Amino acid sequence: MDPSLVWLPAVVALAAITLGGTLQRVSGMGVGMIAAPTLSLLLGPVAGVTLSNVAASVSAVLLFAMLHRHVDWPRFVRLAPLLVTGSFAGAWAVRVLDAHALEILLGSSVLVAVAAVLGLQQRFTAQGDGAVFASGAVAGFMNTTAGIAGPALAVYAVASRWDQRSWAATLQPVFLLANLTSLVTKSLFGAAVPAGLHVPWPVWVAVVVGGPLGVLPGSVVARRVDPAKARVLAICLAGVG
Repeated sequence: MDPSLVWLPAVVALAAITLGGTLQRVSGMGVGMIAAPTLSLLLGPVAGVTLSNVAASVSAVLLFAMLHRHVDWPRFVRLAPLLVTGSFAGAWAVRVLDAHALEILLGSSVLVAVAAVLGLQQRFTAQGDGAVFASGAVAGFMNTTAGIAGPALAVYAVASRWDQRSWAATLQPVFLLANLTSLVTKSLFGAAVPAGLHVPWPVWVAVVVGGPLGVLPGSVVARRVDPAKARVLAICLAGVG
């Protein structure tokens, strides 16, 4: 095999996931937003999103350990069951849709989320369990199909005026649950990685180490950057992807 076909995807994946890790440390989300579109371009929408789920899980574990004191556990408990429900629906969609349909679904999901988050801040407020349940279900579905749970939760955070520090911390156990559930449900449906697709081992290494590498500079940047602006930046970068 041409070495460039092995190492170039790994370098691109590492750069994207490291950037995502930096943004996630600063704003609360970023790995899935950047990794899912990038890895999907490199590996196709099915394997790309699955590897994005792995990268996001690794980053969420590390950031949860760093930010756990600020987690809003009551909100997490209300979100969790709907994340799982949405994930099963998403796994079914991955199983039955072809690659082109998944690419359209991934791209449209990101663009709708970008438009929603950037346009909602002054439009309306969301309160009550209904808003929590809806955002949880949509986040679970989008995370499994497109690798991005953050936008649905960002819409809810903006509309409900959720404190940024608490929101960013609570996202980490949410992302961990959402991504592990996505991996399990897609495996149960036989939709994790297409049969016959070989993912080079350097890409797997990039997926595992990229997020933690990004968290290190992110910890420095977080002291100097407005987290709300970083959140908008992460969403816009996902839209470009």
